[in-house]
Amino acid sequence: MARATGCNLETIRYYEKIGIMPDPPRSTKGYRSYDDAHVKRLKFVMRSRDLGFSLEEVRGLLGLVDDRSRTCAEVQIIAEDHLTDVQAKIADLQRIERVLSDTVARCTGDAAPECAVIDALLDA
Repeated sequence: MARATGCNLETIRYYEKIGIMPDPPRSTKGYRSYDDAHVKRLKFVMRSRDLGFSLEEVRGLLGLVDDRSRTCAEVQIIAEDHLTDVQAKIADLQRIERVLSDTVARCTGDAAPECAVIDALLDA
């Protein structure tokens, strides 16, 4: 399954351990036997993680996937909450970029001991 998904083997084991992925059946020799449903579920988890969903959010989404009576409204609530978090992080990163860019622009970069970056960090 690691080859089929590009997911690290240790990550797959971790997901099994915490219940994000179900334990697969075993062969007579004790090897894990994954099917297409396992691969599809892992790809869902990986895509969710790529979009920044936490493991608890992924667990919630999977609960809705597993529950055949789920509604799109339930999924939308989780996605909207996550989108709000992402937008807040973007705003924070933009603020950090402005401050850092201004600070770096004041830096002379020469051999003098005075440094605008160090000064800005000490004055914080």
